Amino acid sequence: MVEVVSVTKKGQATIPKRLRKKYGIKDKVIVEENEKGIILKPLPSPKDDFGSLRTVFKGKTAQELLKETRSEEFEKDQASIKRVRSSNI
Repeated sequence: MVEVVSVTKKGQATIPKRLRKKYGIKDKVIVEENEKGIILKPLPSPKDDFGSLRTVFKGKTAQELLKETRSEEFEKDQASIKRVRSSNI
């Protein structure tokens, strides 16, 4: 199906509701240019797409990864402090 939309003087066009709903377009799109013209793609939200490293981090959120890393670093620091204190005795 082909649809015609108007473009304002500022370059704004309204994407028909049917297409926004079908492709999950919310407030932003990616505009991609190729030899045939332009392509509009929905911008994935961080909740929907964890990025290319999602398999490495097994679906953990950034907050979970940060908390885990900080906990590991805290344990390492505590072990270092304990070694220093025991060597000073």
